[in-house]
Amino acid sequence: MPARAKPPPHRGQHSLRAKLTLSAITLLSLVCLTIGVISELALRTFLLAQTDTQLSAAASRALDYATHPAPPDDRTPLDAPGQGAGTITAHFSADGADGTGGWLSPHGQRLPLAEDELAALQDLPADGRPYTRALGTLGDYRLTAFPVPDGVVITGVPLAPMQQTLLTVGLILFGVAAAGVTGAAFLGAFAVRRTLRPLERVAETASRVSELPLDRGDVDLSVRVPVEDTDPRTEVGQVGAALNHMLGHISSALEARHASELRVRRFVADASHELRTPLAAIRGYAELAGRSGSHAPPDVAHSMSRIESEADRMTALVEDLLLLARLDAGRPLDAAEVDLTRLVADAVGDAHVAGPHHVWQLALPDEPILVLGDVQRLHQVLANLLANARVHTPPGTTVVTTLTRAADGSAVVTVTDNGPGIPPELQPAVFERFARGDSSRSRAAGSTGLGLAIASAVLAAHDGAIAMRSRPGQTEFSVRLPIAVPAQRTPRMADRKFHSGHTG
Repeated sequence: MPARAKPPPHRGQHSLRAKLTLSAITLLSLVCLTIGVISELALRTFLLAQTDTQLSAAASRALDYATHPAPPDDRTPLDAPGQGAGTITAHFSADGADGTGGWLSPHGQRLPLAEDELAALQDLPADGRPYTRALGTLGDYRLTAFPVPDGVVITGVPLAPMQQTLLTVGLILFGVAAAGVTGAAFLGAFAVRRTLRPLERVAETASRVSELPLDRGDVDLSVRVPVEDTDPRTEVGQVGAALNHMLGHISSALEARHASELRVRRFVADASHELRTPLAAIRGYAELAGRSGSHAPPDVAHSMSRIESEADRMTALVEDLLLLARLDAGRPLDAAEVDLTRLVADAVGDAHVAGPHHVWQLALPDEPILVLGDVQRLHQVLANLLANARVHTPPGTTVVTTLTRAADGSAVVTVTDNGPGIPPELQPAVFERFARGDSSRSRAAGSTGLGLAIASAVLAAHDGAIAMRSRPGQTEFSVRLPIAVPAQRTPRMADRKFHSGHTG
């Protein structure tokens, strides 16, 4: 049975274990991302509310200091005590033309605002509501403005502490989430692998069954899924139990098929054997009658000649059936060293004599190639292939037979013709018994439909193989056999050609 071919890889295809692990990690990542975003938004709202409270307190201190003057009378809202570091206080006239302002440094120094920073405060609505503005190098501020008798007082507190807190918390959340997702990935992969291990054992059982030669012979289908993987309470157990149930049905069917094959083979062998005696008698009487053909009427002589001819054909068919029955029963063939080079040359010479209207070409190596096998059966294989090329192609067809030594240490015989080819719908069945290209099963060509089946069975008994490739204008049969004696040097091909009228 040919080795099981691996399916070709496709992009985007992953194992179930990888899909489950990836799905769990993706879901966990989305959950962590959602928690992080919601946490950041909630924290920002909370911190912004605290900042607005600080802003309200700072604005109250500035307004109270500005609206309750006491000696000295030249004090301004900028001098209000109790303000925190970074607090901005600005005063604009009623028409907004004149304005002064400053901010409290971390060291307690009151530093003036730059012109661009004052310009950013100039259009702030004096409605007592908090607003967020960017003040150049000072960064983002939370600001509010209140009207006073001599103009507008603006107070602001920096948003940098809030932003730093949000950034720190965001990094912490990201780090914790990344560590959690990474750990969950490893733990999830381990858990998924452990969970799917029964399914892998079920798959291994199916793989072992697929590698068994189920197409012929007595098959011992004893492979089953382990009992611990057939628990019907789990999904994997249901699959395992169903597979065991199916294997039981297949085993029963294979046993019934094998028993039927044995009966058919025994019948064919017995019938073929019993037919040999009456066929021999028919041929003998036909030959005896043919010797006295001069005393028999012409129509009787012709009839006896036809009886003898058909008896010969039936004898050949019986011998073929007996050979197939013996091969099916596994009876050993003769094993001796066979000069495959000479065998191929003799077979092509015989084919030339039988088909003088074809062009026969032969290519052989300079050195003989020896194989281990039954010389009569191997000659029958070559004769069948050459007979097929002669019978199923028109006169004038070129048939090329080549013997080479393959790189893997085997002998390869190829028979190639440039005939019409084998129809594609018939190619899968060419090595089956009684396979014919003519659906009417006409005997005009003298074919029994057993030649290629015998060739395949004989080569299988020699640990060899036969293959076929056909298209219009070229049909090639290749025979591969193990070499008995390794090559001493690289062979050089010598071409031989059989022309009509002589054998080279």
